[in-house]
Amino acid sequence: MTNNSPSGVIKLNPFDNVAVSIAAMQKGEWLAIEHLMCNDDIPMGHKIAVEHIGRGNAIRKYNQIIGIATREIRRGDHVHTHNCAMEEFDRDYAFCADADRAASEKTVESRTFQGFTRENGKVGTRNYIGLVTSVNCSASVARFIADAVEKRGVLANYPNVDGIVPIVHGTGCCMDASGEAYDTLRRTLWGYASHPNFGAILMLGLGCEVMQIPKFMEDYNVNASDAFRVMTIQAGGGTRKTVDAGIGAVEEMLPVANSSRRRTVPVSELTLALQCGGSDAYSGITANPALGQAVDRLVGNGGTAILSETPEIYGAEHLLTRRALSEEVGEKLLQRIRWWKEYTSRNDMEMNNNPTPGNKNGGLTTILEKSLGAVAKGGTSNLADVYLYGEPVRKKGFVFMDSPGFDPCSITGQVASGANVICFTTGRGSVYGFKPVPSIKLATNTPMYRRMQEDMDINCGDIIDGNTSLQRKGEEIFDCIVRIASGDQSKSEALGFGDNEFVPWQTGAVM
Repeated sequence: MTNNSPSGVIKLNPFDNVAVSIAAMQKGEWLAIEHLMCNDDIPMGHKIAVEHIGRGNAIRKYNQIIGIATREIRRGDHVHTHNCAMEEFDRDYAFCADADRAASEKTVESRTFQGFTRENGKVGTRNYIGLVTSVNCSASVARFIADAVEKRGVLANYPNVDGIVPIVHGTGCCMDASGEAYDTLRRTLWGYASHPNFGAILMLGLGCEVMQIPKFMEDYNVNASDAFRVMTIQAGGGTRKTVDAGIGAVEEMLPVANSSRRRTVPVSELTLALQCGGSDAYSGITANPALGQAVDRLVGNGGTAILSETPEIYGAEHLLTRRALSEEVGEKLLQRIRWWKEYTSRNDMEMNNNPTPGNKNGGLTTILEKSLGAVAKGGTSNLADVYLYGEPVRKKGFVFMDSPGFDPCSITGQVASGANVICFTTGRGSVYGFKPVPSIKLATNTPMYRRMQEDMDINCGDIIDGNTSLQRKGEEIFDCIVRIASGDQSKSEALGFGDNEFVPWQTGAVM
């Protein structure tokens, strides 16, 4: 990738028939690239045709199809939603064609970080006490307990405890006590109840809900202990008595959680959630591929990275199946794509409902274009496995977890699957945090980074500004991941984000 024009136009691949503007251009402006004149005003991040494209012909970016011309497009025309549309096309899935099996068997564990080791062998990057609710009916009481403990000021006596996190949600009842929706919620709740970023857990229910705590404990073979308490509001005698009992339980667990200390552990114990939100045309050029460089370094050190948002890899899944370690892994990914096609169809939707208005204002035209940029977060490492939403990630390396594209819901699943650090790329400027896991925000462009610097941890816009390379930015991101995992605060943590982002995926009927 090189800046081909003093006016700021980038042609990402020699076989592309569009280029991307890195500065707003006016009608009549001449560009050095192929002696091209703008026939229209071209906003920053939008596309300009560098060849004539006939109606019905493919529009190519990254040397991949991002859409079909809905009318004749001249050289110099603005290419966007008015003349480019989503259309299905055959993809060559070529299972395992680009997989490097030798690389998957060799890791170099040279980097370490300071983490909290747990009795079950997992490693945390934070040390919170969690109040996990089984149902929405216990959400307020969980918040009352957390607020009361905070107001008492007792946390100052426990410097190794990062805080109290109420994990509240809007479901847990009026659902079938079997099947996909129930299993998804149960997996998600267990992923949090057993997450290594919690030093202790209080699980709180109402008592009559579908998601019964005793059944939950039986399913996962867990017993009450000093670090795992359970209670229900109905058995506890109502709101006030339960709040008082909850405060007492938390204060008894504080010394238990506080006994944890950070110690030196290998980077292979990091599991990184990869996320993008408020994306723009630069996401696939700067922040996402730079994060991909960091992912390759993490995987090379024996760590794990989770790519998700199935609707936002749609149209680029063939790039992942080529990297699958086996045909079985590649087929698992395609099964999830097929499930999503059926899911959107029965809900009178379509896969191209994405991109959002903000994505389009930032230069993204179709889901194909957005997905091609999104998969760059996964670097070039082999695809080791594919998981259901919230399913525990068992294999090291680069993996995929099925989820919606809605960021809070997707990250909820990634954390339930075991992620203990999050990297979140954004072009429009998403503000986001996610207790109990630190979230690192990566800006795709310099203007947004400068405007929202208090929210952004790293500016990746300097890649397109010509001040650094993808490789050096990837190293910067990787170093930041290690620092944040070791206890440095991310910008979102400093702002206090993370108490309202737990959003389990509801796939079934609410009855």
